[in-house]
Amino acid sequence: MSELKELIEKYIELEEQLDNLENEEDVDEELLENLHDLGHEIDHAVYHEEFTIVYNADTEDEEVVALIISDEESDAEEFFIPVYTSEDEAKKAIESFVEESGEANFACDKAVGNDIVQAYSEDEEFLGLAIDAPQCDFVIFSESVHDCSE
Repeated sequence: MSELKELIEKYIELEEQLDNLENEEDVDEELLENLHDLGHEIDHAVYHEEFTIVYNADTEDEEVVALIISDEESDAEEFFIPVYTSEDEAKKAIESFVEESGEANFACDKAVGNDIVQAYSEDEEFLGLAIDAPQCDFVIFSESVHDCSE
């Protein structure tokens, strides 16, 4: 398991602890601080992580799969790019995409998190990265992906 995936699992676990608290008075400041610090660590890890990306091999320009988030009241189609922490995770996603779309010709490539974000940074509808989707419901917004050392 990748270090990033371990960080995400830990983050989700802490978030669930926070969600299970009865009221705001029960919120532990240490829990909030740990959640914030872990989120910042994930931002850095995503910046440097080499991900597997999935694209539709049937299209002329080998279009990367996108998860579209549409609002019924708007014509805009905001989207996340799904990225995978391993080839196994990508294969599971492809199985899901084939089931949903009926299309069967998907392929994979590798790219670093920051490079993916930079490639789509000019697109106003690009929201960020969906990590190991649809198996894991964890997204990171493009403006969060950074490296403090740069």
